[in-house]
Amino acid sequence: MPPVLKAARENKLVETILFLAIAVVLAVTLQTFAVKPYKIPSGSMEPTLHVGDRVLVNRFAHRILGHEPKVGDIVVFNPPVGADPSSPICGESGQGVGSGAPCSKPTPEKSKQSFIKRVVAVGGDTVAVRGGAVYRNGKKADEPFAAACDPGSGACDFPNTITIPKGYVFMMGDNRGNSDDSRFWGPIPNDWVIGGAFATYWPPSRIGGAG
Repeated sequence: MPPVLKAARENKLVETILFLAIAVVLAVTLQTFAVKPYKIPSGSMEPTLHVGDRVLVNRFAHRILGHEPKVGDIVVFNPPVGADPSSPICGESGQGVGSGAPCSKPTPEKSKQSFIKRVVAVGGDTVAVRGGAVYRNGKKADEPFAAACDPGSGACDFPNTITIPKGYVFMMGDNRGNSDDSRFWGPIPNDWVIGGAFATYWPPSRIGGAG
């Protein structure tokens, strides 16, 4: 093979290897800092998100730009360790199931689990739950996405009002009768939010916005 052709071939191979290396680095960086896939593990967000749906989570806006979660956002986050037991633990004695009020204070440690729920209240808001519906700052929230709550589930009625601390968010699943959420283990610090879900990419029949 003539030296010129050999050199051109070698340069092409080096260029291809370099391109692939850059592509891998960009993919890893994108997943680490910007966008991460998340698989829906339970029916707690039905009918908005179904078991097995895969969504894309924007980590960049929250972790890098410091955007605060807003009411209505669907976010992936770490709950408190009080969410880990089969019977969730509230961080404040007398709160939670049977107290007449949602849990107002989480346990201080962060769980290693990741959940996906909807933000229904932010710091400074007051919250009560009646018939599975959120009453924020004394008014019933408009929640066309929420499934009806079965009164027998024990999750429908926490009529006594709590106040969400500044820098915290109160999370609830759209499937109000079948969701382990802030009603039972409390609001979470904004810093425990991983990112906002913005698109469903699997299965193909469910491609679109995340709700």
